[in-house]
Parts: sequence; C-alpha cells; structure tokens
Amino acid sequence: MKIAFTTSGNDLNAPLDVRFGRAPNFIVYDLDTETFEVIDNQPSLHAAQGAGIQSAETVARSGAKALVTGHCGPRAFRVLLAAGIKVYNTEAYTVGEALALYRAGKLTEAKTADVEGHWF
Repeated sequence: MKIAFTTSGNDLNAPLDVRFGRAPNFIVYDLDTETFEVIDNQPSLHAAQGAGIQSAETVARSGAKALVTGHCGPRAFRVLLAAGIKVYNTEAYTVGEALALYRAGKLTEAKTADVEGHWF
C-alpha cells in the first residue's frame, strides 16, 4: 500500500508540510517495497485557485490509498474521499516521524476537513 506525505523536501528526514494543497512536494511511500518516490506539486503550489483539488488529483494518480498531512480543506477532502484515499492529520515534524506514527497505529483517520478552504 502507498501513503502520500506532504513535504517541502525530498527524503524521509524532510519536514512534513502542514498545508495539503500548497505543499511543494509529496513523498509517496510504498509499505510493500519500503521505497518512496517524490512527486513535484509545483503546478498546484502556484495555482490561483483550486490547489487542493489539483493536489488531491495528483495524490490519487500516484496510487496512494492514504494521505498524511498537517491540514486538509473541504474541497480537497471531498476529492480524496471520492478517490478512496484516507486522510490523516498530524503535527509530526518530519515525514519519517509521521510514517512511524502511521505504522504504530497512532494516527486517527479524519472524518471531515479540519480547516476552511483558502485558510493559509
């Protein structure tokens, strides 16, 4: 199973970005192979509007079945939900820390968006 993490970096020591739609990158970690890929999110980062929706579509295309991020707005949350992607919010500092929390079962699946659209 693949899990997407929001980040500004390109490895597991990179900070977890608190923004979903405007995160510069996604790290998509494959739990089965213990490998990851970095997906550039620059097109959504600079979008005048619809960044969350575009980012959600990018995550869905990656094959991820879960997303770990700081915050997720309502439009993006609906797209992720429709794609069958579970959302987990965390205050973890790094992608690696967030991954460890996920593996340990210490993250709770979000049932709704946790911020308003255009909050940041």
